[in-house]
Amino acid sequence: MNQAELQNLVEEISLQYFHIPFKHEVKINNRMTTTGGRYFLKDHHIDINGHFLDKKYYAALVGIIKHELTHYHLHLAGRGYQHRNRDFKNLLAAVGGSRYTPDIGLRRRQNRNYIYECKNCHFQYPRVRKVNTKKYRCGKCGGRLTLIRKNK
Repeated sequence: MNQAELQNLVEEISLQYFHIPFKHEVKINNRMTTTGGRYFLKDHHIDINGHFLDKKYYAALVGIIKHELTHYHLHLAGRGYQHRNRDFKNLLAAVGGSRYTPDIGLRRRQNRNYIYECKNCHFQYPRVRKVNTKKYRCGKCGGRLTLIRKNK
């Protein structure tokens, strides 16, 4: 799906579910990893995660578009457009938009470079950064910590 096809899809969904035309621009953003889309308050354009444009994610894409259009139409109407607002929750439920973006494996997993273990209770603490074992102790029992594995 390219930019023009996405623009047409968003305009169709806006008319079909909201009965109001979408008059601004939709952009494809391939740098997004944790969100499906983003609505911009200043110029009213919508960014859509380019990874969801694949045919196998079409249902998720429609849910994301409905979610962003809910922000769009409520903001332009001067009503509560934020996730916490009742207007947003009601309209999103009425049009059947997705509340959260499905995870399609784009998140990067953070490496746990160090694993510390308590000498008393043997509870393990995975950490990205090195910990000063003379200064910090176990949060459960207060025992001393020792470095048991270093992946770095």
